[in-house]
Parts: sequence; structure tokens; C-alpha cells
Amino acid sequence: MSMAEQMRALLSKRRRGYSLPQPFYLDPAVHELDQRAIFERHWIQAGLTAEMPRPGDYLTLNIGSSSILILHQQDGGFGAFFNTCRHRGARICREDRGHARRLVCPYHQWSYDLGGQLIRAPRMHEGFEPGGYRLKPVRLETLAGLIFVCMADDPPDFGPFRQALEPMLEPHELGRAKVAHTVTLVERANWKLVMENARECYHCHVGHPQLMRSFSDFTAPDVSGRTATWISEYEARCEAKGLKSGSTIGSWFEVGRYPLADGVISYTMDGRPAVARKLGRVGDGDVGAMWWAVQPNGFNHVVGDYGFFFQALPTGPSETVVTGKWLVHEDAEEGVDYDLARLLEVWTATNDQDRALAENNQRGVESIAYEPGPYSQTSEQLVLRFSDWYCEAIERYLDGAKS
Repeated sequence: MSMAEQMRALLSKRRRGYSLPQPFYLDPAVHELDQRAIFERHWIQAGLTAEMPRPGDYLTLNIGSSSILILHQQDGGFGAFFNTCRHRGARICREDRGHARRLVCPYHQWSYDLGGQLIRAPRMHEGFEPGGYRLKPVRLETLAGLIFVCMADDPPDFGPFRQALEPMLEPHELGRAKVAHTVTLVERANWKLVMENARECYHCHVGHPQLMRSFSDFTAPDVSGRTATWISEYEARCEAKGLKSGSTIGSWFEVGRYPLADGVISYTMDGRPAVARKLGRVGDGDVGAMWWAVQPNGFNHVVGDYGFFFQALPTGPSETVVTGKWLVHEDAEEGVDYDLARLLEVWTATNDQDRALAENNQRGVESIAYEPGPYSQTSEQLVLRFSDWYCEAIERYLDGAKS
């Protein structure tokens, strides 16, 4: 039986509305398929333009076995290439981030300009034509300070996502921000368990006491049919500031703005702002939270004074690297405009708690007793959507792949 046939058989066992069959979380062959069918074919939230403020700044991102090089180019735009020399394949930039006037392979000093063109190949034979050896490009989109990359030649349509997110996020002016802190966690859990955990707040009241001081669970539907006065006042404040509210659900994304808890302005232990300088055109900063999630690997929150960005990338069947980033106004000074420990407190605790939850989930799924259980139809709608998206993406890949 071919791999495609095995995967189709496995998908046929999947019960809609239930967690996935065990091999989806454990099998190395499924992990390899996930790399090809998901991470090499879909838009990946890769970084922020604020991380590369000057031409020549770059960052690298590992997606499966491929290293992607993202550059702030000389013309002020951004570009992405496979971080693989066209000579014998060595990685060109070995650091996570840096600055370069040109890209020089450390192996044999083949050199490329910031547009990926080969400009120097020492000691090559007569007749060698450098024009045929540009770095291989990776598709890149920027959106209101965000950077997305896709390794596929025919990526999913980015237009609907741009249309939904850009008008809501642009007033926060992420292009006029800086990264105050970055943390990287290695979670001993399959990436789908990490993302399922990130897509629901069914566990939040018990699992995230720090977060729940400020978070209003927008994933829990209000069945009363009434709008609380404080929520109506929140919506009026946003409208007065020219900030769009509401939500949009796309084929591979969710976008929305929602209120925090009553009387809360920011994700902090006391609900007050963590940063004195506001992030963008948000008046007094009492604007709730701008939220978006993208399949397969990210979710994000931006409040009036800072942003928090979460991205996850698998490194094995039961290992996922999670990166968290805190963004503040470009002129905000640590120790003057914000206390770093206070800024990090809520999301650091939440990240650590989620890691423990996902790793415990992984250990349980590995048991011979595991069988798929039902998702909550009221509290796990985003998990249901993620699971459906994942299975449909695998099926589309199999339909187009050779057996």
C-alpha cells in the first residue's frame, strides 16, 4: 500500500467533530507528510518588519528541513530566499538574525547581493555564467508590519486575508514598533496538539489564572441574546477612535477585535497598561484586543500598549518549537516607559502553562488507551475549524500528489 493510500485509509477513520486518530499525533510518516502538505504549501507567519528596520538586516527561519532567509532589501522592500548556496548547497547565513551588505557563503565565498543575484564566484572556470545562479526565491507578503512566507509555487490566495486584517491592524502601526523581548520554547508535543491547545479557552479558567485576570473568552458564545452595557460602551469607544470591530472567518484564518474583561485595558496582572507609550493611533489605549489566528502556525494579540505574537513550527513528530515576541512602540524605553518583567508576566505564565498542558496531552495520546474524543461544540469551535482545515489540506495534497 502506498503512502497516499495509507493516509486516505487513516483519514477515512477520522470522525468529524472528534480529535484525530492516534497516528496523526505520533507517526513519523505523518510528520513527514505534514511538512510537505502543510508547511511547504501554506502561508507561514514568519516575523515582523520591526525585526529588520534597516536595509541589510535579515532573519532566518527553519521550516522543516529548509532554512528561509528573509531580508530587508536595498529598495526598502522585503524579500525571501532559500538559505542555500547555489554552488554546493551550504547554508549562507548561519545566525538567526544579522546584518549584511552582501550574502557570502562561508564555504567557498560565493557572494550574492541583497536581491539574491550571484555577484562573485571566485576561481570558477572560463565560460561560467553567474547570471544563471540566483538564490532560489520564496514567496513573501508583508501586511501592516507582518511578514508571511510560502515555499509553494501556487500558494493559497493571500488577498482575502489582507482584506480582512489590514484595515483592523494598520491603526496599531506595527511598522513603528520594536521587539522588546523574544522567547523560544521547545515543547515535547506534536504541533497539532500545540495548535489545538492554542485554539481554545475551554481550559483557561483552570489552566491560566494570570491570563484570566484580563481575558474575556470571546470563544464562548453568549446565549442570553443581550449585550452588556460595558460591551456596548467598548464598541462605541472603538468606533469613535476609528477602529473596526467584529470578526471575519476565512478558509485559513480568523480575524477580530473583542473587548477585554470589564474595566481592563491591557493584558497585565492588574489590567492597566504595561507600556506608557501607546502602540499606534489608539487614543487612550482602551480599545480591547485585536486578534488574529492563521493556519497552520500562529496566533496574535495586540492591545493598546503592546502586541504579543506566537508562532509554532514542528521539528519532529513529538517536538514543536514555539516562539513568542512582545512588541512595543519604537521609542518606548525599558525602565522608563515599561518594566520588562511586568510586560512579560501574563504571556510568560500562559506560555509555560500551555507547554505543560500540551506535553501532558502528548503523553496521554501515546497511551494504548487513547481513542479520539468529542470536541466541545460550544467551547472548541476554533479547534473544530483547525482540525477540519488540516484534514482538508491533507486531502487536497493527496489529490494532487503522485502515489
